[in-house]
Amino acid sequence: MSTTAFPVNPELTAVAIGYKNRDVDLIADAVLPRIPMAMKFAYTKYSSTDAYTVPTTRVGRKSEPTMVDFGGTIINDECADWGLDDLVPNQEMEAWAAMPKPGTMVSPMAKSVSLLSGLIQLDREIRVASTVFNAANYLAGNQATLAGATQWSDFANSNPLDALLAALDIPLFRPNTIVLGQAGWTKLRQHPRLIQAANASAQTGGAITRQDLADLLEVKNVLIGAGFVNNARKGQAPVMSRVWGKHCGLLYISEDQANADQPTFGFTAQFGTRIAGDFPDPKAGLRGSNRIRVGESVKEVIAAQDAGYFFQNIIA
Repeated sequence: MSTTAFPVNPELTAVAIGYKNRDVDLIADAVLPRIPMAMKFAYTKYSSTDAYTVPTTRVGRKSEPTMVDFGGTIINDECADWGLDDLVPNQEMEAWAAMPKPGTMVSPMAKSVSLLSGLIQLDREIRVASTVFNAANYLAGNQATLAGATQWSDFANSNPLDALLAALDIPLFRPNTIVLGQAGWTKLRQHPRLIQAANASAQTGGAITRQDLADLLEVKNVLIGAGFVNNARKGQAPVMSRVWGKHCGLLYISEDQANADQPTFGFTAQFGTRIAGDFPDPKAGLRGSNRIRVGESVKEVIAAQDAGYFFQNIIA
């Protein structure tokens, strides 16, 4: 059954789903994995004290066992719609249909879907980055703001290996994923302390790899956000900046986020799949146009603040 008020074109939807930037650039889906949900959804948030406070378990010969009450809170939420439109004039489609085409040439409508999909993905990347790199989404004791000699760009005085190892031991669920912006990673991977540790030698030059860092910290993933966004207004000269800032998040991301007994720092509720379709717009252009629409229904959720640690301003 269709869930949209306009015709969904399966061919264009395949383009919308299949198009993606390089994994090294956009990491939102790895940081806050998608979980299929209803448009309106609910999840239960339990207090960590319930699972770590042990009541009296000994039972007398004729007494009743201690009654335990797990005080879960039901959180009601809803996916939001995110979408963009573009117009493809009919005369462009007519011109494309009449011209000889190599096997790899796509139609103006398919190209529009690809470009719209890229913007939808980039917007989601920005939302996830601003959520994960936000100190308000971590417990007060699970974060640190670096400055001066403690920043990891100070190779002479800072010790990021000690700082990371200590921070990994603080959350109730030991993080299995490190999230860094590209600028922070470029500096961190050249830090002499990490190079020495990774090579088990006095060597201080060169750089470590993501796998080196993962092995040193005993984590599963090291995710580097390398995407760019233009911060200038339309029509002005572009001002490019990194989507992910100069920070570092240590996150426990569950391998089975749908399991209620496996807390995860966060997830993305997703209703359906990304869609793409087209419908006539006779008022646009002399010969009319097709309106192309691409969108998705998702909601980024921080579910367990005590499953993460946040380093702010890791480099100058």
